[in-house]
Amino acid sequence: MNIVVIQGTLSSEPVERTLPSGAILTSLEVTTRTDGESARSVPVVTARSVGSLSGGDEVLVVGSVRRRFFRAGGATQSRTEVEARAVLRAGRSARVARLLESVRDELAAFGD
Repeated sequence: MNIVVIQGTLSSEPVERTLPSGAILTSLEVTTRTDGESARSVPVVTARSVGSLSGGDEVLVVGSVRRRFFRAGGATQSRTEVEARAVLRAGRSARVARLLESVRDELAAFGD
């Protein structure tokens, strides 16, 4: 099972780019902090628009980890990132609760 749930702060403005296929990809950097640990930046990508989110917003991200390979400068390189299926502003408690409930249901189904 490959499920990731991240709560953190957008450390920069979301960046949208159009791929050669015509699809739009939005890149985010989410900074997480836990007690006693330093801040960690997590690269997140989504094929969805993130609307009015901007740097400094608290967000909740649900998705999966993926490793992407690409060619750059004549060499094959890779990047590990979270592929988000949902990105919500953390203050939207009803939507956040529904999203977390769906994740809990997925995890419960996996354990059965």
